[in-house]
Amino acid sequence: MTIDSKKRLKPLNLLVPQGNIESYVTAIHAIPVLSAEEERSLAIHYKETGDLDAVRNLIMSHLRFVAHIARSYSGYGLPQADLIQEGNVGLMKAVKRFDPEVGVRLISFAVHWIKAEIHEFVLKNWRVVKIATTKAQRKLFFNLRSAKKSQNWLTNDEVKAVADDLGVAEIEVRRMESRLNSRDTAFDLPADADDETSYAPAAYLESANSDPADVLEKEDWQDHNQQMLMGALKDLDSRSQAILAARWLSDEKATLQELADRYQVSAERIRQLEKNAMKKLKASMQ
Repeated sequence: MTIDSKKRLKPLNLLVPQGNIESYVTAIHAIPVLSAEEERSLAIHYKETGDLDAVRNLIMSHLRFVAHIARSYSGYGLPQADLIQEGNVGLMKAVKRFDPEVGVRLISFAVHWIKAEIHEFVLKNWRVVKIATTKAQRKLFFNLRSAKKSQNWLTNDEVKAVADDLGVAEIEVRRMESRLNSRDTAFDLPADADDETSYAPAAYLESANSDPADVLEKEDWQDHNQQMLMGALKDLDSRSQAILAARWLSDEKATLQELADRYQVSAERIRQLEKNAMKKLKASMQ
């Protein structure tokens, strides 16, 4: 088994996000991504020898994927660091169970385990989150059930009596009664449920974005193209740079005639300079 020295990773402190989340994300994105061959080689080496360094490299190089998946669960009011940490637990379980001989990439196999751990965390922490945040809501939460004389919904007179007794608005009584009467919904659909007509939170938790591996690949490709473009622009002379910037990069794009007046040449000459500059850019980026 061989792997580049830059990809030999020792500490696992990034498994538990600490401090600023943006700093954590920046740190894990600085970790090199393993190629398919490196990934397979490390996985086989771990299966054969139990080498913890191989596990460490596999885990660390996939932390960026966990952070990306955890971000799609941010609408639940739970700390992003906790979501990432739970996802990292799922990643470690996936690495332990990963079979490199199956012929799939680790991230494709690990997505299930990462999401499963995050789902379990959401289930344990979401049941009555923010059900009573104001002083009036807290009073209602602890007193409304005992104030009800039956299992039926409160009548208008009963709502008024509860509101007067607790010193809250009648609308707050109605809202809290609705919250307390709501039922928990199974996170996943039963095995015999109809997918088209049944509702399950599992279908709405995650973002509708594409596979995290595809998203990251696209982002890396865009960053690469941008760096190539900036480097190619620097190789042009200052006038050509200014013409391309005015014609293509500015919010208010200049016309050929406006640039001709600026440089005291004909509009046709500006067009030629622009065309030549574009040719040079394409040649530099190939």
